Amino acid sequence: MSKSLRILYAAGPGNIIGTYGYWRKGEDDPSQVAITYSSQFYDACRDLQAEGYVISSCEEKEYLQDGNYILEHRPNPLRNASGLLYHLGHIWYGLRLTATAIAWRAQVAIVADGTTHWFVLSLLSFLGVQVVPSLHCSPSRKFGSPRKIDKLLSRLNRHFFAKSCTAIMSISDEIDKQLANMTGGQTKSIVQFKPTYRHTEFATVKQPDREHSHFRVLFAGRVEADKGVFDLVEIAKRFAALGRNDITFDICGTGSALDALREQVKLAGVDWAFTFHGYCNKLQMHERFSKAHAVIVPTKTDFVEGFNKVVAEGVLSSRPVITSAVCPALSHMDGTLVEVPPDDVTAYGDALLKLCDDREFYEQKRQYPQHLVNQFYDLSNGWADAIESIVTPQDKNVPSEETL
Repeated sequence: MSKSLRILYAAGPGNIIGTYGYWRKGEDDPSQVAITYSSQFYDACRDLQAEGYVISSCEEKEYLQDGNYILEHRPNPLRNASGLLYHLGHIWYGLRLTATAIAWRAQVAIVADGTTHWFVLSLLSFLGVQVVPSLHCSPSRKFGSPRKIDKLLSRLNRHFFAKSCTAIMSISDEIDKQLANMTGGQTKSIVQFKPTYRHTEFATVKQPDREHSHFRVLFAGRVEADKGVFDLVEIAKRFAALGRNDITFDICGTGSALDALREQVKLAGVDWAFTFHGYCNKLQMHERFSKAHAVIVPTKTDFVEGFNKVVAEGVLSSRPVITSAVCPALSHMDGTLVEVPPDDVTAYGDALLKLCDDREFYEQKRQYPQHLVNQFYDLSNGWADAIESIVTPQDKNVPSEETL
């Protein structure tokens, strides 16, 4: 048995092996704007002198062992299923994860949300592994009545968050509040983190065109109905009826609704107002932020938003960000964002018109206090530091020489 601390990390669907290749060279993964969580995990393992086993649900199955790291792309074949099959797939994936952790003799397991249902991991805790959930999405919807399945999962997960896990990593105040409500205030210790970035990534983003003769609005992220992409079509139709052809949308990202969005744009006769850029890497996003006048985050109330990194990226680019209280990042920005009521398409359109036409208001909304900007550059707010604050050297539980 190794004397080193062993940490298993279930990282979600990202390409952790590709990121590792860049990390080994001392580089950030150019596919992402933010510092990736997997690279921060590698940093944390290095700092803690720990061995790491990282499992991603990336669809391209792959395995790599290098030094102190084992990296595995382990797809969940039922990830995109619906109904009972979806939940059975999540439970089965969690049981496989548990088996791997025990066989590898992990002492700590950090698990990103979306990997499995949380109550499944109570078994891992029972078997002696310190389990630390990493929450990037809210446990439930902030608005509207919860569905029956959500109520059931909340009841099943309550004991895990109150008793079974060692600590909790959370990306927003909203997540903290929901966990407190779920457990009746008995939640395990919560450590918050924020998305973090290199200052150099935004230092060269150009200032927006002050003439505003062509007001470009940037949407970035997954192209899905619950991300509000179809609301942009309704906004464009309204602008067209008003004779406003000076406000257009740049869509960066892919998703299951991309083809349907393209079709709706065409049928509505507003294809002139949309440019589809597809998936954009860090360099391409740099260009998009440089050309944008504003950033829109129209997430719908039926999505369990956790923070939404695009808000941070809009702030770091000195662009006004329009969003609603569905997006928990709003509460971290001290009223500096352009807030509209949730799901209010008219209000989103009104906000864009005001930003386009009122130059004083526009300039006011793109000036962010330095402390709000710096929170995303401060690596002490990052995910790696959150791990290290939970998993300290004295927590290693390394066997003594006598027990080896």
